[in-house]
Amino acid sequence: MTTAPQQPTAMHPFRRALTLWGVLIALMWLLLITDWVVPAHLTQFGITPRSFEGLLGIGAAPFLHAGAGHLASNMIPLAVLGTVAALRDWNGMWVALAAAVLLSGLGVWLFSPAHSVTVGASGVVFGLFGYLLARGVFMRKIGDILIAVLLVCVYGSMIWGVFPSQPHISWQAHLFGFLGGIAAAFLTARHRRITAAGGLS
Repeated sequence: MTTAPQQPTAMHPFRRALTLWGVLIALMWLLLITDWVVPAHLTQFGITPRSFEGLLGIGAAPFLHAGAGHLASNMIPLAVLGTVAALRDWNGMWVALAAAVLLSGLGVWLFSPAHSVTVGASGVVFGLFGYLLARGVFMRKIGDILIAVLLVCVYGSMIWGVFPSQPHISWQAHLFGFLGGIAAAFLTARHRRITAAGGLS
């Protein structure tokens, strides 16, 4: 007698989201601790404006931080917004991440002061924030609208971070990450509408 092989049990969405963001944040702490112990001066691999090496830093910068306080300030909103985005739309979250990393990095590379080095995940945080807010506009679903309203109540003051304020805080990363998140929400909603229209024809 033969039996069909059992299919592996899919990971619960909440556990999958926590695992993903837990691993990413743990990697950020590991890199920071490595910089303390070696020291490896890993922040040199951040984004240096208008240089070829700076372009390579676009992918590395979100994982690098100037210190424990810098990383701690990004860690909680990154975990909260990332988990909410993952639970709402797993594939859309990846689109938002890619758009936030790319656009925030390019914004820093193009518009930050010469000879500066920018590191940190705040561009991703603002990208996820913009993505979740814009989903409420573009998706037009009650769940996304309620999430957007809740985020405005909890994190609404973040929006001031897209304007120049303190000299050592990259408003460029914040602004372009936020715009990247909005673009990701628009593209995700558009893809949903096209897919739905194709399915009905």
